[in-house]
Amino acid sequence: MSQPGRVLLTGATGFVGMEVLVRYLERGSRPVTCLVRADSDEAARARLDRILDELIANGAELFAHRVEAVAGEMTAEDLGLRPEVRERLAEEVTTIIHCAANVAFDQTLEDARRVNLGGTRRMLEFATLAQERGGLQRYAQVSTAYVAGTHTGRFTEDDLDVGQGFRNTYEQSKFESEKLIRAEAAHLPWIVLRPSIVVGDRSSGWTAAFNVMYWPLRALSTGLFRAVPAMPESPLDIVSIDYVADAIYELCECPQDSAHRTFHLTASEDASTFAELVSLAARYFRRPEPQAVPPAEFAAGMGTLSDAAVEAIRIYFPYFAMATRFDNARTRARLAQAGIHCTPLREYLHRLLDFATKSRWGKRPIARAQAPTG
Repeated sequence: MSQPGRVLLTGATGFVGMEVLVRYLERGSRPVTCLVRADSDEAARARLDRILDELIANGAELFAHRVEAVAGEMTAEDLGLRPEVRERLAEEVTTIIHCAANVAFDQTLEDARRVNLGGTRRMLEFATLAQERGGLQRYAQVSTAYVAGTHTGRFTEDDLDVGQGFRNTYEQSKFESEKLIRAEAAHLPWIVLRPSIVVGDRSSGWTAAFNVMYWPLRALSTGLFRAVPAMPESPLDIVSIDYVADAIYELCECPQDSAHRTFHLTASEDASTFAELVSLAARYFRRPEPQAVPPAEFAAGMGTLSDAAVEAIRIYFPYFAMATRFDNARTRARLAQAGIHCTPLREYLHRLLDFATKSRWGKRPIARAQAPTG
């Protein structure tokens, strides 16, 4: 049953957040306030309207009465909101969905913590105020399955600190953000949502973010690498954006007494392997499959590649030789009740690549509203 009251959404101009926004606008009637980084509410509105028109044909006009944009900054005191706006929202908001994050893998730890950890702290402060006003029913934090870091083996939805290391500062800062929630937000009705690697829509291939898996796929399309540092049977846990957004909407709107729970929005038992992904992509592009070699052996031969090529893709190499398997039993059972299922990548990879090549890997942007489905 849908929750009453206003929704506060951060990250509405980002890939996951914009898809969550679409679901609230098209599937319900709740008012939504989007916290948008801008100098004024007018500038925030203009920025959000551009996004809405890219997502939905005439979206800004169709949903002007239901979606509000407020200028703010999630790392600032009181979220950078004017006092009267903050007080009004605290009284009206019953659901908070915190999608905003710095997702760069190559950021400094200081920068990663400032946005991901600091932003979480500010959002929890606001959530506490909304709860004091008597209306908060859900605080949802979008994290990442890769808080598992370098952990080997099964990683469950109840796991967090298992003594793991981290491949990059993004993973570490998201891990620290989850620890903050568990340490300081026991009084809040929180849930944590952990997507794995998110790619485009499984029906249209549309994406607003050509990162993570897209760069290696693009490199494969040009034959740039004859070898890659990978373990052929290493799991590549990849999920489509529509599955992730559908899951977030369902888990936020139909809580079923699920407070203080973590949900893995992952492929898990349906995950592809590196070997499968490369085989399918090489066949699509009619290129020879690059050889998978042990990471240490590959590192010794990197001098044969241009520095630019290596640096552009190096940050993704660790994900080709992972030994972590995500257990999503709780999420799978919960979402099955709503008819929401994760589709294996092999069934829609060709649509992702069709869209990527048609849009020239993002250089010729195609709005979601214009993306063909098939």
